[in-house]
Amino acid sequence: MSSYKAGRHFLQIPGPTNVPDRILRAIDRPTIDHRGPDFAKLGKECLEGMRAIFQMGSEGHVIIYPASGTGAWEAAIVNTLSPGDRVLMFETGQFASLWRRIADNFGLQVDFVPGDWRHGVPMDVLAQKLAADPGHAIKAVMCVHNETSTGVTTKISEVRRIIDAAKHPALLMVDTISGLGSADYRHSEWGVDVSIAGSQKGLMLPPGLGFNAISPKALAASKTSKFPKAYWSWHEMIAANQNGFFPTTPATNLLFGLREAIHMMVHEEGLANVFKRHQRHAAATRAAVQAWGLELLPLNPEEYSPALTAVMMPAGFSEVDFRKVALESFDLSLGAGLGKVTGKVFRIGHLGDFNDLMLCGTLCGVEMTLQKAGVPSRPGGVTAALTYLASR
Repeated sequence: MSSYKAGRHFLQIPGPTNVPDRILRAIDRPTIDHRGPDFAKLGKECLEGMRAIFQMGSEGHVIIYPASGTGAWEAAIVNTLSPGDRVLMFETGQFASLWRRIADNFGLQVDFVPGDWRHGVPMDVLAQKLAADPGHAIKAVMCVHNETSTGVTTKISEVRRIIDAAKHPALLMVDTISGLGSADYRHSEWGVDVSIAGSQKGLMLPPGLGFNAISPKALAASKTSKFPKAYWSWHEMIAANQNGFFPTTPATNLLFGLREAIHMMVHEEGLANVFKRHQRHAAATRAAVQAWGLELLPLNPEEYSPALTAVMMPAGFSEVDFRKVALESFDLSLGAGLGKVTGKVFRIGHLGDFNDLMLCGTLCGVEMTLQKAGVPSRPGGVTAALTYLASR
């Protein structure tokens, strides 16, 4: 019997996301000389376009690496800090925990505030930690904007407000790997010193590009950082970027795709509309979950993610088995539970290149899987989502 499955595969994990045909076509072209004039034009367009995506002012720089978001995490650390520096981090989920592991590996003194994986950064604890540091031993506050493992967002503007109220000079470093291009993110207005992102989420590209958006304060800190650096050096990047080039071989064809993504998001749909679309699909998905009688992992409605929805499995049922039924029966890939919520949570990605009908198909697949897998739930989730979408 043939293993061919007719129709499209529904990739509804929270990244890597669906890559639009336009971006695939942009990538699918002959490689050009990365030291030639045509590439210089491409490089400048991508660097300037990413400033718009990060919502940066006239100051600061964007760095683009051939790397994953993990590489961009590492670059943020080695360019700004020194061995033994104290940093403040928060256990908001799996990716905050993984970033902490990298910080540990570099010999930083990590004050890691424990969390329940159902809330964002606890602002009261942040204020207390900064108030208890009159000698300014904390060199950086490091947090995740949109926690992909939990579907929880942290209000970065509030983090900045608390740092300013404490008159603390710590750098603010933010992982917005799954937030950039999905949720409203304002690097300059929110006073972020290093923003970390990747290509495979809201930017609608394959994996392979990592980003640092850096403030003048972060650049100044890099001049006193004592970590050794070569590949990750901001200074070599910035010097080469002035003419549209890179100090090492760039991911040339991914940059063609990045330029197309920037054009689609900034110049055609408009960032404000991109963010509204994500919020709308997230709300429709939550309406479906509520109608099914299932529980969301995030507990604070003000912290619901526009990029994904994390759903708790009823007691006695495993998300591993549930996702297997979805894939085998309906060719639907859902996000796995990660870390502490392995086996307990499945995640519905609704970010990137996504529209109403794609969401409806996804939710139909989830509702059919709930029935086929015998998961205790009520029917009508899809109808609730359709009603929400039709009314807005």
